[in-house]
Amino acid sequence: MKAWIAGALTVSLAVGSAQAGSPPPGPVDATLRTSSGEQVRLSRWRGKPVILFYEDKDSTTLNSPLKETLFARGRERGLLNAAWVVAVANLQKFDFFPARQIALSYVRDEEKKVGVPILVDLDGTLGAAPWELPMKTSNVLLLDAEGAVVFRHSGRMKPEEQEAFFVALSRLVGVDLTAPAAAPAAPEARP
Repeated sequence: MKAWIAGALTVSLAVGSAQAGSPPPGPVDATLRTSSGEQVRLSRWRGKPVILFYEDKDSTTLNSPLKETLFARGRERGLLNAAWVVAVANLQKFDFFPARQIALSYVRDEEKKVGVPILVDLDGTLGAAPWELPMKTSNVLLLDAEGAVVFRHSGRMKPEEQEAFFVALSRLVGVDLTAPAAAPAAPEARP
């Protein structure tokens, strides 16, 4: 549940709307850091689908509608534990003293607000091969349980792009997430 909350509340960083290049073939991995400096591999989240948000500080609100809808649909269907949501902050432009410590402190404060970790990319790892993600926007990726990219988008998502995201996520979790769940029926009045 915390993973979905993190994705829904923490990350949304995009400017513009450009579809990213082709996803890399097969499983991909990267070594990033926690806000406290511990190295962590993305493969740590294998075994379930992964919704990965990779954003810089100026694009955290670009895909807020997607994040809100994602959380709402997951909650409606009882699927908050069906996939991991991994938030990664692009801090490459802050990788110098004293900016690095200020940026990491900010990330730790955000983690406390949402109660989940946010990974940091200080050296542009996800901008390099095989990922090659744009560095100054919001990137939304879906990885299958083995770590292969099945959906990739950079920039603000249009409604039809959000629909494609939910179609792909539906296939991964085995539940239709393309529309809001039906409202619960009102209880019958007793005479």
